[in-house]
Amino acid sequence: MPRLLSPTAARLVGAARTAVTAGGDDAVVAARVAGALTAHLDDPRLLDPEDREPDPHHYRQHVLHVEPDGSFSVVALVWLPGQETCIHDHVSWCVVGTYVGEEEETTYRLAGDHLIPLRLNRTPQGVASYLVPPGDIHKVCNNSGSVAISIHVYGADIGVLGTSIRRRYDLPVVGAKIAT
Repeated sequence: MPRLLSPTAARLVGAARTAVTAGGDDAVVAARVAGALTAHLDDPRLLDPEDREPDPHHYRQHVLHVEPDGSFSVVALVWLPGQETCIHDHVSWCVVGTYVGEEEETTYRLAGDHLIPLRLNRTPQGVASYLVPPGDIHKVCNNSGSVAISIHVYGADIGVLGTSIRRRYDLPVVGAKIAT
């Protein structure tokens, strides 16, 4: 049974649906979805209190919506200070908007049997960005001293897959540390 969304979250889902069904290649769709998400990131009513709940051991995923045809999913991720993902890539395009706090993303390039760090991106509250496979290897963390919450829209059915992660990279990271 679909969950009941707040009116604000329902508007976000409608905007994402419009962006996805307009068609285009993955980068075009993801860019449109990022624009739609950005318009909702400053609304304090977007998430219900239960969708803001963290987990003391690792970042927590709250699935807000899975489109009935599986074309996209909307997820809230709640991060306590110091929590992070593994280094990974995705099964589909992914749009990320910071709703509360700030997220830090490190991107990597696969070079044979190791990873090379490329960039360190900080995404403050109210900003959305997107990534499109291939070449989307990254790690996300909350390096701040307070809770961070991000809204993710994936071009995949997270209800079936359970995650957007395609592959985890347990390889050595080689190269200079990226300046912050």
